[in-house]
Amino acid sequence: MKRLVPGLVIGALILGSSAVVAQDGGSILEAVQDRGKLVCGIAGTTPGMSALDPDGNYQGMDADYCRAVAVVALGDSEAIEWRPLETGDREKALQNGEIDVMFRQTTNTLTRDALWGNFGPTILYDGQGIMVPADLGVSALDDLAGAEICVSSATTTQQVLAEFVIEHTPKPFDIKEDMYDAYDQGACQAVTADRSQLLGFQPTLTGEHVILPDVLSKEPLGPVTPHGDDQWFDIVTWAVNATIEAEELGVTQANVADMVGSDDPVIQRLLGTGDNALGSQLGIGDDFVVTIISSVGNYGEIFDRHFGPDSGQPLERGPNRLWTDGGLLYSPPIK
Repeated sequence: MKRLVPGLVIGALILGSSAVVAQDGGSILEAVQDRGKLVCGIAGTTPGMSALDPDGNYQGMDADYCRAVAVVALGDSEAIEWRPLETGDREKALQNGEIDVMFRQTTNTLTRDALWGNFGPTILYDGQGIMVPADLGVSALDDLAGAEICVSSATTTQQVLAEFVIEHTPKPFDIKEDMYDAYDQGACQAVTADRSQLLGFQPTLTGEHVILPDVLSKEPLGPVTPHGDDQWFDIVTWAVNATIEAEELGVTQANVADMVGSDDPVIQRLLGTGDNALGSQLGIGDDFVVTIISSVGNYGEIFDRHFGPDSGQPLERGPNRLWTDGGLLYSPPIK
């Protein structure tokens, strides 16, 4: 059992939530399959990570990883009950068993890992940034001394802001849409959030806005599963790892069907063919990686779809490059 603290066991028993059932290995997977839907916690309003498109479908990096888990558990990438969560609702949703997994721009920290749930692999190495109106003439953090800065409450951003920007006045907001509306209307001289979020909202604002080059913090964003179910945690973990390994090995959405016939033992292990089928060790189909890549693509394809040059909110891959390209992305061996 991974990091299940005694207080959470007691809390789960009192609540009578699915977190109790999750202590019997594999029960979240069974619950998902019995329900026929994956309950995935998302933000739902952040372009690039999870937001509705004109057709009413959720798009974004977080949304695609929800689909990756759904297709592994249910064989259907759209068998998802989307659960938009405000920032202050994330901990409760995990601890009460209201969601099966959360992909919601959530930074892995010691406190959250100990108290909220189990964090899987990082899907986006991000950092906190600050955005200002272009006509304000601000080019560095020192220029913001004495400024009013809009910030989300119930996040680590306000703490980081206090550590890096002196003599400022924070204006906290519970709902990030309200925060950006206030900033857009001139209620504060700057707004701070993860850089990926600033990029997503930048095109929605009036006039021109600049994201300062300063990166204030480390913000490794990744999935979280409820404490108490090792099998489910492993399934989510290896669903993410598979997309990274697939990019490294050149397995894409376009060629995965052909790659199934590869005689390369490393690719065979990844795709679950021949004598190298490993999915059954997780209690899922041996071809689980094939289903993921066929549905959403490898990591590079997912990143480019939502943050590439043609995405409308381009983000340099930087640390999100593969380790072979000087980045931080690295999947443990699939063997």
